[in-house]
Amino acid sequence: MRAFALSVCIVASSCLSGFTAEGDTTFSVAEGKLSFTAPKEWVKKMPRTRIVEVEYEVKAAEGDEQPGRLTVMGAGGSIEDNITRWMGQFEQPDGSKTKDASKVEKVSINGQEVHMVDISGNFDDKPGPFVPGVKRENYRMLAAIVVTKEAGQYFLKFYGPKKTITENEKQFKAVVESMKVKK
Repeated sequence: MRAFALSVCIVASSCLSGFTAEGDTTFSVAEGKLSFTAPKEWVKKMPRTRIVEVEYEVKAAEGDEQPGRLTVMGAGGSIEDNITRWMGQFEQPDGSKTKDASKVEKVSINGQEVHMVDISGNFDDKPGPFVPGVKRENYRMLAAIVVTKEAGQYFLKFYGPKKTITENEKQFKAVVESMKVKK
């Protein structure tokens, strides 16, 4: 019984350690070299895959069937190759090129190079590279590729039904802008 009580205390303290005074949650990646703050309404989940370090679920907007999903992970490859791969996961309902319907912008946030990406269309939602996906209509992905000397490249991808993502766009940008880099 004592071991069970100790386990409950450890789990409870680890769950509460990420909360700030306002109720938002702070999370770290890259062995603590990068930290971000997520809105308190976003629910931290166990990542679906091992390569994702942190995952949040965002409540679906009224009328949307699926919630939004934020994933945070370190990754390699060139910035351009990754953006091209993400665009390849989307098709445009009118048959036009996804690249033409997307927005990519390079900005500086807290002294770090960040590539902001905005892609919409029909999304091929695959749980892994060798697993068949599910076609999801009218989806949107907002992503940020953070480039740091301290932690390398980190990807923040926020995707889901377009209405849900659009309603939470300001919150996603606030997550990216909350970035702190430990030198």
